[in-house]
Amino acid sequence: MEKKWYTISVYSENHVGLLNRISGIFLKRHINIESLNVSASEIPSVSKFTIVVFTTQKWVENIVGQIEKQIEVIKAFAHTDDEIIYQETALFKIASHLLFDERQIQNIIKESNSQIVTVSREFFVIAKAGRRHEVDELHDLLAPFGILQFVRSGRIAVSKEAMPITDLLKKYEDLN
Repeated sequence: MEKKWYTISVYSENHVGLLNRISGIFLKRHINIESLNVSASEIPSVSKFTIVVFTTQKWVENIVGQIEKQIEVIKAFAHTDDEIIYQETALFKIASHLLFDERQIQNIIKESNSQIVTVSREFFVIAKAGRRHEVDELHDLLAPFGILQFVRSGRIAVSKEAMPITDLLKKYEDLN
């Protein structure tokens, strides 16, 4: 079977230790978590884990089944990139003198739809939101100038199609 990118959405109660147990499911199968984000969901007291993996459909279905066996998990879904709308954010810290000495950096910032979020005497910080390849492209363009620090967030995603989780979460909220 062919490997591809999958985004797993896990809706759960917010309990200590769940992240450790979920990551253990991937560890046992030797599948690397490429990106992880945990946040509040549209329903109060329900958390949403967004996990990105590169694996086969068989493995992702197996993983989703194992995740759903966790008591705190309400529901888990796996989506291909075509089935979701997603973004990630990155911050690039660059030496300040380059902003003025290298005109090309200003063009790179403008053409990549990035923004400068802070400037000091020693450095400035560029923020870029977009798909993974857009962040990677900006990184490749800035690398020759010297990146002092770089960090990227985990993927955040919503499905293109209506998800049955909304009704399920409303029932959960009504019970609590």
